[in-house]
Amino acid sequence: MNQQTSISRVTTGMPVVDAAGTEVGTVDLVQRADPNAVTVQAPTADPGSSLDELIESTAVEEPDVPADLAARLLHGGYLKVTTEPTGAGAVYVPAERIATVTDGRVRLDVPVTELPAEE
Repeated sequence: MNQQTSISRVTTGMPVVDAAGTEVGTVDLVQRADPNAVTVQAPTADPGSSLDELIESTAVEEPDVPADLAARLLHGGYLKVTTEPTGAGAVYVPAERIATVTDGRVRLDVPVTELPAEE
């Protein structure tokens, strides 16, 4: 199945299982491919900024990974998967790592240990 066809069938809340059959977590965010995506850059705050500007400048942009990986994820599409029941941890799944989307479940073609974690 085409990776963009697969990702278009994914919705938030779906359970995710890795190649070994291990429950990874649930889909928190679906980002379809954007071939025109610009690399994510860390925001900079002016120390003299208002509180609102400071809060906005420190807001986390997705995906929260190093810039080179973020660019690849944005260009190809990805899933953000919450890995803990409390929502404290997450991993990013590049669209090309989605093996199947069937029976309301996403199956990956790699083990969870090969997925980049949220920073």
